[in-house]
Amino acid sequence: MQLDFDIEDWPAGEWELLLERAVMAAAQAEPALSNPRLSLSALFTSDAEVHALNREWRGRDKPTNVLSFPMLERGELLELAAEGPPVMLGDLALANATCAREAEEKGVSLEHHAAHLIVHGLLHLAGHDHVESDAQAEAMEAIEIAALAKLGIPDPYGDRT
Repeated sequence: MQLDFDIEDWPAGEWELLLERAVMAAAQAEPALSNPRLSLSALFTSDAEVHALNREWRGRDKPTNVLSFPMLERGELLELAAEGPPVMLGDLALANATCAREAEEKGVSLEHHAAHLIVHGLLHLAGHDHVESDAQAEAMEAIEIAALAKLGIPDPYGDRT
């Protein structure tokens, strides 16, 4: 997958490498993401920027941890031939302070939580959802867990009863 990324208002770190590794792991866990024609735009930014994007494009006047803006319907993604020009999968935006706060609350590193959110966002771009039904949520979580395991990151849902 071709990656276009911008990192602003995040602490120094290996964010580009983390993005690349999370994309590769997600593509291994969700074959629809492995098409070599796909292109992704990712923005590591401030809560204020993600809040503004959420308000403008989703009509939700609040910050959030990750936003996904798909450019393809799931059917289009699944039917996309491996040969041809690049095709934009979509955009991701991660909010630094929200991600950092959630990581601290969960007792995990910011890097592990950001990787989880990248994988989660990529699955949304691939047409997965967790809102419509418990079955959809469980299926999406299973793919996330499989992708994160490839990165050596423990199951983020493991503490659920």
